[in-house]
Amino acid sequence: MSGKFYDNRELSWLKFNARVLEEAFDEDTPLFERLRFVQIFCSNLDEFFMIRVGSLHDKMLFDSKDTENKTNMTAKEQLVEIAKQVKKLLPVKDKAYSEIMAGLKDYGIEHIDPNALSPEEDAFFRAFFAREIQPLLFTGVVDKKHPVPFLKNGEVYVGVTIRKKDDAGKTTFGILPASENFPRQVWLPGTGKFLLTEELISHYAELVFKNFEIVSRCIFRVTRNADITMDEGLYDHDVDFRDIMSELVKKRKKLQPVRLEFQGTPDDSIVALISKTLKVKDNFVFTQTAPLTMDFLSAVERRLEKQSELFFSQLTPQKSPDIDQKRPMIEQIKQHDVMLNYPYENISQFIRLLDEAADNPDVVSIKITLYRVARDSKIISALTRAAENGKDVLALVELRARFDEENNIGWSKRLEEAGVTVIYGLEELKVHSKLLLITLRDGSDVSYITQVGTGNYNERTSRLYTDLTLMTADRDFGSDASVVFNALAVGNTVESTNKLLVAPKGLKSRIVELIDNEITYKNNGYIGIKMNSLTDKDIIEKLAEASRAGVKIELVVRGICCLIAGVPGDTENIRVISIVGRFLEHSRIYIFGQGERRRVYISSADFMTRNTERRVEVAAPLLDKKLADRAVEIFNTCLHDNVKAREQDSEGNYHRVERAEGEAPLNSQIYFYEQAYKAAEEAAKREEENHSQQHEEAEAARREAETALSPNYVQPLPPVQPAYEPRVTHRVKIRRVRR
Repeated sequence: MSGKFYDNRELSWLKFNARVLEEAFDEDTPLFERLRFVQIFCSNLDEFFMIRVGSLHDKMLFDSKDTENKTNMTAKEQLVEIAKQVKKLLPVKDKAYSEIMAGLKDYGIEHIDPNALSPEEDAFFRAFFAREIQPLLFTGVVDKKHPVPFLKNGEVYVGVTIRKKDDAGKTTFGILPASENFPRQVWLPGTGKFLLTEELISHYAELVFKNFEIVSRCIFRVTRNADITMDEGLYDHDVDFRDIMSELVKKRKKLQPVRLEFQGTPDDSIVALISKTLKVKDNFVFTQTAPLTMDFLSAVERRLEKQSELFFSQLTPQKSPDIDQKRPMIEQIKQHDVMLNYPYENISQFIRLLDEAADNPDVVSIKITLYRVARDSKIISALTRAAENGKDVLALVELRARFDEENNIGWSKRLEEAGVTVIYGLEELKVHSKLLLITLRDGSDVSYITQVGTGNYNERTSRLYTDLTLMTADRDFGSDASVVFNALAVGNTVESTNKLLVAPKGLKSRIVELIDNEITYKNNGYIGIKMNSLTDKDIIEKLAEASRAGVKIELVVRGICCLIAGVPGDTENIRVISIVGRFLEHSRIYIFGQGERRRVYISSADFMTRNTERRVEVAAPLLDKKLADRAVEIFNTCLHDNVKAREQDSEGNYHRVERAEGEAPLNSQIYFYEQAYKAAEEAAKREEENHSQQHEEAEAARREAETALSPNYVQPLPPVQPAYEPRVTHRVKIRRVRR
């Protein structure tokens, strides 16, 4: 099998993050929102180094000759190329930050240079440092008796080379942490000018080392490997799984450094000392002019919040027009399937379902998988209330949701305290599915409400991520969901189901079958897939086989895409686009075939090997044609985005989609919001008309009742139909009705 249509996973991800950074230069995006894209780029890169680069370092240590299965690159080769690409991206990030901050000067915000302070500014900052910072500052000096102290992952430090004033020769190295005990930045009173705390410490370091001369100074940060796994000797069936995860989270903070960053132009001797001490190779030492972290932007945002032109206009998730707000959710779902499209439609409608289930006397049990939940979760509140109301509530809490471990540990304790049965993911598999099962019993009749989603049960991210959620009373869905929960409860995986596709055993094989089916139709075949990432080699090869057979394949892949489209003889019938915009594209849609044989699924699973083989995932068919049509419309709208879409070329590079002359701009995300607003307005109008009609009918009934009670009221007789003499009039004797 030819490898010329494969891209390396890590390098493909860096291309995605470059697309994120591109948004910082989009002049149609409000200025502060552009700065937010710089922040997202930086936080993405931090996680990439902690997890992916950390993992590659581990692989290089254990098996330096092992190669990844698509481009045959060794871990070392990948690390070398990653470092090279990151060093190309950092100057672009610096430029974006500089340009945006220059623009914010017009709004009174200025990140000032500590070396260009006026005497008045210097006097203020010097006094602030002496009063607020210096008394709390921990000072570490490195010499034979004092080794370099442990440098925390992600924390910013100031390093100084110092020399005693009466000794012109020997130098010593000092380290000062710009710790979380200090404010992130210091504002000049009455202005929008600020210095970051690390800049303040660096600039006034001579006040700390009073008997020393400052030879050189720098600001730096260390990134450590955070790729923790369960197979590190901590697993013990007699130990609470929460305790294991707590220990692993602590261990993460102490792992080997994988990146060393400096702000500005540090002295070579400082760089050499720190990198040698931390055992960080030269190609993973990075310098940049922008701040090393962007966690100070929230304070800048607060100062600018009245300048509405600097921010995206507010968009409010709407109520679904398919849901009657005055009728119970359970009653409506029993009548027809319901699908919500976040963030355009409000998650409150799903929460209403949970609230109803918590209080409904017919509800026997509620079972749910939880991967990432909001810190102030109404969903957790509904589950705890259901348990307190005597429902049988089971929550599978995945404690290994990366960087949400501590949050999930806390939620699992709260759920248990409320009487919820809490179980965890399988020992070898993460549970990434978004699955809810509500079981109702009315006498001897048992019924189900099943919900399958593409995204987390998280109120906060439901406003930021695009996701789909299906709610149905289909009995087969309920039976399948019950099989899933029963298997998970005893630590097993699902072998077979009727309608749901469940990884790791029942999803990938079915996807391959569906692709094979389209191959039989050759030029009349069609495959459309929307997902976050595509890395599974088996599926990529199947898609290439389908392309060679003439099947038309359209892929909307936001992030990593290891398949390169448009390669003659292999993937020339495949088109790949990526959308990076205001909202994070997160929904997964699978479409196979067209017309009567079309099958449409929504799913929690990307086509990554980890999702298809090493996680519990669930995909659900959309059996209601109206909902399937809607999912296809969502997919097609994304395909036609000509504002935020980039198309992949046959070299694996991405370019913005160019609009044809006279073609109207289409931002798919804004279009979906416009449609949601329009549908909500039409639904409100219909409701108002119904209300008006009901009001008129009520008024008519009221007037009739009042008339009937009137002392002069005469009860009308029904009209008489004469049989023989139509001209004859009937005399009616009127009798007064007394009150």
